[in-house]
Amino acid sequence: MNPIQSLRDSLYNTIIAALEKAKKDNLLEFSTVPDFVIEVPREKEHGDFATNVAMLLARQAKMPPRKIAEIIVAQIPVNQSGFKQVDIAGAGFINFYFDNSWLYGIPNLVQTMGNEYGLNQKQNKKVQVEFVSANPTGNLHMGNARGGAIGDSLANILHLAGYDVEREFYINDAGNQIEIFAESLEARYLQLTGHDVKFPENGYAGQDVIDTVKGIISRYGKDWVALSSEERRRCLVEEALQEKVTYIAKTLQEFGINYDVWFSEKTLHQAGKIDEVIAELEREDYVYEKDGALWFKSTRFGDEKDEVLKRANGLPTYFAADIAYHKDKFERGFDWVINVWGADHHGHIARMKGAIQALGYNPDQLDILLMQLVRLLRSGNVVRMSKRTGTTVSLDELIEEVGRDAARFIFVMRNPDSHLDFDLELAKQQNQDNPVYYVQYAHARICSIFRQAEAAGISMPPVEQINSALLKEPEELDLLRKIADFPEEINVAARTMAPHRIARYVMDLAGLFHSFYNHHRVINDDQALQEARLLLMSVTRITIKNALCVLGVSAPEQM
Repeated sequence: MNPIQSLRDSLYNTIIAALEKAKKDNLLEFSTVPDFVIEVPREKEHGDFATNVAMLLARQAKMPPRKIAEIIVAQIPVNQSGFKQVDIAGAGFINFYFDNSWLYGIPNLVQTMGNEYGLNQKQNKKVQVEFVSANPTGNLHMGNARGGAIGDSLANILHLAGYDVEREFYINDAGNQIEIFAESLEARYLQLTGHDVKFPENGYAGQDVIDTVKGIISRYGKDWVALSSEERRRCLVEEALQEKVTYIAKTLQEFGINYDVWFSEKTLHQAGKIDEVIAELEREDYVYEKDGALWFKSTRFGDEKDEVLKRANGLPTYFAADIAYHKDKFERGFDWVINVWGADHHGHIARMKGAIQALGYNPDQLDILLMQLVRLLRSGNVVRMSKRTGTTVSLDELIEEVGRDAARFIFVMRNPDSHLDFDLELAKQQNQDNPVYYVQYAHARICSIFRQAEAAGISMPPVEQINSALLKEPEELDLLRKIADFPEEINVAARTMAPHRIARYVMDLAGLFHSFYNHHRVINDDQALQEARLLLMSVTRITIKNALCVLGVSAPEQM
């Protein structure tokens, strides 16, 4: 069982018992126990756990939180409950301190679980994470790259937290942007086959479109010149979309991302799903007609203005297709639907949740994770243009320059809602200023310790023969405490959709290892202590590797 959770459950029961005793003795008055939290404090001097229960009880009990905390603490028999110390901090937080005995079961657990350490109990909850979903009309850019790292890492975290997870890519292969794409392809095709035609003002003017058309000409020559414009565009788009989707899938695979489902927007149109969902909303009186168009009453759900579902020309909007798509998600049985979107989609959230509610689903089952923009920097200067194409730098170029590991780690190490400056020179540095190198070097250092031990004829005995209680130095205990946190970090990161927590966690763990390494020798003259430290190194290595795996980053054995 998760060691932190086991202690947390025991502590929760102790707090509940103390509250009930205080209420029975007329020391506290309350009708219901609030939904308090028990958390591991960020600063270790604040104890092993802390709770805010006294703060939350203040209104019911009609007394200051600190006074409530004093009453609760007085009801807890410290020696009998396994606490070394219980104290009160600030306005009423209660801090709990355990002796170190609970830590010595950690190495056995981690060593036994190995690659599965961090895996939590099954949640019996089906979750879909939809991310990237780039328009298949161009190359993948930095926003797609950040969304890919965040979405894939979050899916990994949810899996470890016990959820049944599916990754999905929504192919925007219908609608206005595809019409513009078709016009752009046709213009380039005719130009490259010797015809003087004007390129559309709002067309896709990138070099990648020209390269795509050159490939089509190499296969089909000028055969499509004689076709009608409608048929020519259909043929061009069909070929181009296949190429673009193949490119997207290949590039994302190189980035470590493999989707379970590729969902085509076009299938919604072909199956009449969009008209069906508009009709359903009409029946429920959430649609009205104005200026020849059909509008969704999104202001009823907190949106600033109502939104068009079908234009006056009879064509459905992207929003209508998106509603049909999300209805399809819930019809497939997902209990929790997560979308990773760019921050520019912020205004779309209220209306999307409103539409879900209007269809009879719980809007709380849909979560939108917004991410801010990425700036590429080189030597302190913003990089906007690709050296190869003269346009925006693409994901495949980024992978080629800095590598998958550095790209994924840096993209996920900040809160998605914060702007990210990606320093290309830093990402390539082979020193501890580079965050991914700093963590990977810790793993490689531990592997080096075991190679040294093997060269000296030293092996680690079975874990049950090792006395972990010999680990008493502050740096050793800090490592054990941090390793014990990992399963709960996974739980919290899943619940709060915060993959950056795991990046921060593994950097902290690597830092604690480097501190231990600088203070203590693993291979030494005390055989029992040497064995205990080898075990400590083994479980540190396992935890670092598992955390990096969650982020889609490798754990090299040599650097």
